[in-house]
Order: sequence, then C-alpha cells, then structure tokens
Amino acid sequence: MKRLHIAVVYNAYTENEPEMPDDRSGTSDLVTMVRNVARNLRRLDHRVTVLPLAHDLFRFQRRLRRLNPDVVFNLYDDVVHGALYDMRLAALVRMMGFPMTGSPALALGLTRYKFMTASLLAGAGIPIPPNTAILETLSAVRHHKWQFPIIVQASQEHAGIGLDRSSIVYSKKALRAKVREILVNYRQPALAQRFLPGREFNVGIVGGNRMRVLPLAEVDYSSLPGEIPPIMSYAAKWVESSTEYQNTKVICPAEVEPELAQRISDVALQAFRAVGGRGYGRVDMRLDESGDPYVLEVNCNPCIDEGMGLARSADRAGISYPKLLQLIVRAALERQPYDMDVPMFPGASVGQLVATGTK
Repeated sequence: MKRLHIAVVYNAYTENEPEMPDDRSGTSDLVTMVRNVARNLRRLDHRVTVLPLAHDLFRFQRRLRRLNPDVVFNLYDDVVHGALYDMRLAALVRMMGFPMTGSPALALGLTRYKFMTASLLAGAGIPIPPNTAILETLSAVRHHKWQFPIIVQASQEHAGIGLDRSSIVYSKKALRAKVREILVNYRQPALAQRFLPGREFNVGIVGGNRMRVLPLAEVDYSSLPGEIPPIMSYAAKWVESSTEYQNTKVICPAEVEPELAQRISDVALQAFRAVGGRGYGRVDMRLDESGDPYVLEVNCNPCIDEGMGLARSADRAGISYPKLLQLIVRAALERQPYDMDVPMFPGASVGQLVATGTK
C-alpha cells in the first residue's frame, strides 16, 4: 500500500462526573489506545494526524477539510446515553467525500437501536433470543407472555452500559422494577429477551468486499460466584477492581467442535452483512439449552485496542496488530458494491474520489 495521510478521529468529550481510576473505559485508556493506533500506523510508513472531536463540529469540519486526508480512521465512539453522534460523525465524513474506516453511518446508527437490529435479523431468518421485546412503558410488561429468566437492558447503549447484577430477572415484579430503572436513569426504552443459559462467543470479522471471520473467542464465566449472573456486564468489561472483571476471562481460540464453529461463524457473518457492517466488527452470540447459536448483538464499532477483543482474535489468526490496522485501512479504500460516492460539501479532492473508485 502506498504512503497515505490518515486522520485518526476520536471522541474527546469528557463528562463532568469524575472517572473511577479502575474504570478501563475512561478517557485515559482511550487516549492511550488512540496514540497506539497512530504510532502503529506511522510504523507502516503512513503520515498520521490525530484529530479529536469534543463539542465544536463546525471547527472539526474546517480542520478536516484543511487536513484533506486520504483516509479517516474512525475511532469515534459515543459516550452520551442514548445519543447517536457516532452515526452523525460518520455521515459527515462521507458527505465531505473522505474514505472512512469501519462501518457506514447507517450500520452504526442501526446497531445502536438494539430492538431494531434484532427485528431486522429476525426478518432475515437469523436467530435471535426468544421473548425479544421493546418496553417503552411499565404497562407494556403486562402485554407480553414471558418465559423467565429474562435479561433486561437499555435499548440504545453499548459497551455493557446498564448491564449489572440485577439485569437478569425471574418475575414480572422484578422485570417492572428493572424497566423502571432504565426508563428513569437512561431515558430510553428497555430491551427484554429470554436469557440463554449456554456458552457465549465473540466473533470478530475483518474485511471489506471479502470479509473474514477470525478465530472464535469464548467468554468463560465459570469462576464467578453463584450469586453473580454470567453476563458481560459493565463491571465485567471495564471495572478492574470488581469481582466480575477479576473472574471473567476470554478464551481465544475457543475450543469448539468444527461443525458448531462453522455454524457460529456463518450466522455471525450473515448478521454483520444484514446490518450493513463493513471493515471490522464483532458479533456476540450465545447458545440455548439445545446448543443452538443466537445473535445477542452486532457491534459495528468494537474496541480495537491492541491485545484485546478483535485484535486478540486477529493475533490468533496470525494477523499482527499493524497488519490488522492495514487491513482496516485497505477495506476503507475499496470500492463498495452498489455505493455511489457523491460528496455533498464543496472541495472534495480528485484523489479521494479516485481512491473510492468514483472517478
């Protein structure tokens, strides 16, 4: 690949509330990841500019236009509950005519609406957990026939936000209490689904027109105390001092029978394509009592920190971290089937149009 000018974009917004020092989802860890991505891209001989975005979108737009990069490496991740700024940022970048890594705006926005994503997958014949329902009011609880246990979460969040020890419920009373908590604290509907008791897998995917499923990763909850539910809660993901974090581990590559591994991989790829995912992503899946896989979530903007998640699965496939970043950039420059690149802001360079195959 020729030498490129890459603008690495990330969310520099910080909330007023102080961050816990042991919370790995905080600003400090994000900045460390961004610097590491930039450093590895430079090692690949690319010219890299790190471009933070906090409050002023117009100033960001002007800076991006002046930089005129060959590719925008999109590390922007929304941190405001229920907001869709990650989708809007992606749309702006493409409207300006710049190639962008990862999934397009539509996929990013769609997958933040968990019930909408689940409905689309179900319509495409892709298995989702039974009893999947959106609950916009407390009274909505009584309009469904429930098969407990049920897992309840905020319907427009990601990264485990809103998932905790009380998220699995065993009665309508507990279900109503959890729905009330989500409506009040997150100001968005609750998503309810049958809790599946089987094994849980993370399926990494990388590539543009030709996507590749990476080695499966299994989430191992076997060391958790019995009173803590085996789910990937916020604490299990990010809070280092928590019992959940310290007793939840990921096994990659997972030990899975070849036939089951193929089924999981096929369903994950179908789900990622169904929502319009591209570049890289992760599909979270769980088995039911019979060992059949169901899609829990499609993540079109997963963490790509070195040694974690997607990067860990890539490493097990023999793809080094710099090579993974190169594959992500390469996918951004591929001409997408059926896509028409028509910049809506003046000044898009001929080089960018050529890179995306429009000219």
